[in-house]
Amino acid sequence: MKKLLPGYTWHIATMDKKLYLTFDDGPIPEVTPFVLEQLAMYNAKATFFCVGENLEKHPNIARQLLAEGHKLANHTYNHLKGWQTTLELYLQNVQQCQDALETIDKANAVEKLLFRPPYGRITSAQAKVLRPAYQLIMWDVLTNDYDATLSPENCLKQSIAKTQAGSIIVFHDSLKAERNMRYALPRFLEHFTRLGYTFETL
Repeated sequence: MKKLLPGYTWHIATMDKKLYLTFDDGPIPEVTPFVLEQLAMYNAKATFFCVGENLEKHPNIARQLLAEGHKLANHTYNHLKGWQTTLELYLQNVQQCQDALETIDKANAVEKLLFRPPYGRITSAQAKVLRPAYQLIMWDVLTNDYDATLSPENCLKQSIAKTQAGSIIVFHDSLKAERNMRYALPRFLEHFTRLGYTFETL
């Protein structure tokens, strides 16, 4: 995939023991506060790729994310599949999410803008238009926490095995991923903290 999709950020080149946790699809009150609690226990910072409609429904949770030192980023307003969406509609949806972000986080208008396409699916035309304004963030560790056929133990095991210095790791603060994420995230944080890693925002 990395060869097929150049111009995307899949990994951060570093020799330091740094990892980049990301959370997709929130914020929601059923799951995101748990994530915040776990991150705080390890002084870990993360980047949250937020769905715009969730930002508008739960602005206080988004503000809490900011207050605790995390970063908010764009994941479209309605979690659209780029391959099944026209260019015009996709760009409008991204901008709608960006407007929601900037309502909550004024700095989002001037800092480096980050965008992750839902499902990792984006057309070349969509990416071409977005790339001048956004850094397109992908990943090199997909935890698959949303997969109901994957046991929590295997979710953790596979995630640890794939992670290395500079990895961008995808968890989800969503109801679909809740079971596996609640098991894997605390243990993932504990494992890599014990090995001397720190967790930073993108």
